[in-house]
Amino acid sequence: MNQYLFLHRIQGPALLLTFGVTALLDQWDIMSFGRSWPLYLIVLGILKLAQRAALMNAEPPAYPGYPATAAGTPPPPAPPSTSLVTTDANTSVSNESGDRR
Repeated sequence: MNQYLFLHRIQGPALLLTFGVTALLDQWDIMSFGRSWPLYLIVLGILKLAQRAALMNAEPPAYPGYPATAAGTPPPPAPPSTSLVTTDANTSVSNESGDRR
């Protein structure tokens, strides 16, 4: 699994776990629940920094029609070209300005 996607998916559970721990510490009179908001910002900031670092190290996705990024793999073949206008030898086609093609 992509590391960026993993970090993105655990962001909600990590914040929920932090919320639960601070609620428990409030019940034990160790830390006031009302003064725990900087902890949420710290956890969210660490997760966002980790996501950015994972995104910087990730390989770009392969797009169809573009050369492959991995060494040694050839680009996909180009689709065959088809002509939309067919002409017979006896007929001529002209565009809107009257020029013959």
